[in-house]
Order: sequence, then structure tokens, then C-alpha cells
Amino acid sequence: MRADRLVATLLLMQARGRVTAAEVAAELEISVATARRDFEALSVAGIPVYPQSGRGGGWMLLGEGRTDLSGLSSSEAQALFLLLGPAASVAPDAQSALRKLVRALPASFRSDAEAAAEAIIVDPAAWGDRERSRPDAVERLQSAVVSRRVAEFYYANRAGEASTLIVEPWGLADKDDVWYLIGGVRGDGEPATRTLRVDRIRELRITDERFERPANFDLAAEWSKVVALVESRRSLVDAVVLVDPALAFVLHDQFGRHSAADGLTPDGRARVRVSAPSALTIAQQLAGWGDAIDVVDSDAVRAELARIGAELAARYR
Repeated sequence: MRADRLVATLLLMQARGRVTAAEVAAELEISVATARRDFEALSVAGIPVYPQSGRGGGWMLLGEGRTDLSGLSSSEAQALFLLLGPAASVAPDAQSALRKLVRALPASFRSDAEAAAEAIIVDPAAWGDRERSRPDAVERLQSAVVSRRVAEFYYANRAGEASTLIVEPWGLADKDDVWYLIGGVRGDGEPATRTLRVDRIRELRITDERFERPANFDLAAEWSKVVALVESRRSLVDAVVLVDPALAFVLHDQFGRHSAADGLTPDGRARVRVSAPSALTIAQQLAGWGDAIDVVDSDAVRAELARIGAELAARYR
């Protein structure tokens, strides 16, 4: 797990003063190229790690950092925990490493470091096929989650209609490079929990007003509820698709979480079960495959494919 490696690399640097990529690779049983990428990841995250060229060179931690991590500033500690936190949501060993790191920090840094570690959850399974890019607002919202500051912005719905929202940012979720903000939207009464797509946020402003996150809020648990709700809406219809095993991964990539391997047919084709909100949605995604696939177990999807095919033939005959 990358989080474990980054922690181990940082502690090696603190213990030895200077290390080379080859030394870290040998110590952690990874490739030299992977060790170099880990050094660069720490540096990009704001950790005071820098290379020294020439004979006797290597990578060093600025300021002679010590093994108790007291060589890190508050902002550097936050950067480290933002980098490692997402992995800790899925890896028990990384969770243990972060708990040890928290105890090693100066007491005044611990609250912000813990907030940074809990600010983001990563969910690699896609919801369909789409262009992916990291919105500019993500970094500012990360800061708002850690510092517990209220955000104001315009939020556009699917129709493009925008409304003004005042939100307490409680956490962020990265779902295959599509970012979501989970927070409390203020109105009458207590803030209402909502999940908002970051790429629909306009004119973001982080205010100076602070808030207290609900004591019982758990980002991973809340995101699990969001995923379960969306999955139930997106999986109302399913079908089995027969395809050449060499192309099955393309089908899985197209449908993301809404696909599952279902064995092989006697003639050697892969069976892939796919699902979507409607038969039409499945047919639209499969129409471009032509005769490279065969749909079974769903008369509704087959009927939609036949209708789409007839419309295309009539228009382009």
C-alpha cells in the first residue's frame, strides 16, 4: 500500500538524514523508479523533501527532521495527512500508521492533522464513462474541510439552473477522478446533509466563519450510504452480454461498477452482467458494439437494440 511506503520513506529519511532511491528500494523491497516517485509525491504534497546531487547525494528532509516528526510545520503535517488519509480509508495498516504519526506530532498540530486525514475518501469504481478532470475548487474545499470554514457558492443542477448555497464542508470523495463534496447545507433548522458534485460549483468563496462538524459524522460511512442509494437507482434493469473474453475488460470499463463477470459460455465467450436505470440506457451503451456482442436474458434490451438499429438503418441506408 502506497501510504505505508510514504510513511516508511519519511521515517527512514528522518532516521538516517540522507537516503538514496536505491537504499529505499532495497529497504522497502520496491523498484528504484517507485522510490523516486514516492520522493516526488512527498515533495509535491509540501513535505520538505529535496534531492541533493553529486557524490554522496540523495534525498534529504529539510531542517534535520527528527523521528518524532517535530521537524514538520503545521502546514507540512496537514499536507502529509492529506496525502496519506485516502489510503487509510481502505487499508487497516495505513490506519495504524496514521494513528502512530498523530501521536508523534506536537499536540498543537494533531487536530488539524487528523482533520486532514479524514477530509477525503477515494472510490476508484466509475459511474459510467466520462471525461475526467480535477476541478480547481478541490484544493480550496480541502482547506475548508480541514480548517472547518463555511463555504458559499452557486450550485448548478443538471438543467444548468444555479442556486446559492451556504455549506459546511464535512468531507470530499474522489470517485474515479470525479469529485463530490459532502456537507451540511444551511437553511431553516439544522444543516441538511447533501452530496454535491464539485464540477457544478461556481464562484466558490471560503468564509472566515467556522463550524463544528457533527460528532457522529463518519465520511466513509456517509459515502457508503450515498453509493448504495445511487446504485439502487442505476441498477433497475440488467442484462447478460456475451463477448469475446479479450474485449470483456472494455465492457467492464464502459459500465464501471455496474458490470460483473458471469463465467464463460460453452463456446468460450465471456458472460458479463450489466445494469442501468432502464433497458434503453443499456441499449444505447451497447449499440456501438454491433455484432461483437450478443445480449441474452433481457427481451427489453434486445427490443431497444432492434429499434435503435432500425432507426439507424432507415436514416443511413
